[in-house]
Amino acid sequence: MRKTALPTLLAAGIASAAFITSSQAFAYGAGDFFTRVGVAKVKPKSDNGSLDLSSVGPGLSTYDVNVEDDSAFAFTLGYRFTDKLGVELLAAEPFDHGFQVEGVTGGSTDHLPPTLTLQYYPLGGTDARVQPYAGVGVNYTRFSNEELNIGLPVEFDDSWGAAGQLGVDLLIDDNWALNAAAWYLDIDTDVTVAGQEVGKVEIDPVVVMAGLSFRF
Repeated sequence: MRKTALPTLLAAGIASAAFITSSQAFAYGAGDFFTRVGVAKVKPKSDNGSLDLSSVGPGLSTYDVNVEDDSAFAFTLGYRFTDKLGVELLAAEPFDHGFQVEGVTGGSTDHLPPTLTLQYYPLGGTDARVQPYAGVGVNYTRFSNEELNIGLPVEFDDSWGAAGQLGVDLLIDDNWALNAAAWYLDIDTDVTVAGQEVGKVEIDPVVVMAGLSFRF
């Protein structure tokens, strides 16, 4: 429950700050290096595919897979080429996802999802204190520490996919801002159990992050 509520509470804090921060405006644009840090929640889509385990053991068949949410510390590094265009790299500590092969077993896997996006800032170069942005790019996801509770070896292949992003900075002063952002990541991984290819897991999460932004 606490992990679920955290992004909502942080977003509420950003909204509240809009009413209490100074009305002073700050330039925001070309040549800025910046970093954003906060807590990110990875929420996989509801239908994560199925695995055919018939080749793994007698009496086994095809089973649905459910991948669970997780939250972790995340940060970004970015640069603004022009007032309105920039680039940003998302990184994080490993997310640890539990998953269920329905009716058979559970398991877990860690993953790192570095994501590079080209961003557009419609109000870049202006004195607007609220600076929204959108981005498109590419995601690479590396899986590790895969486990099944029944003890069979399991492996998730690394994944490449498209990424989309929406975000907003609420400027506090020349360097600091409150930030909220969301990404959609196309993450599909081929799964091997006991040396047998058994299908694909489609995670395709929405990642929501809230925290602070600092520009150099």
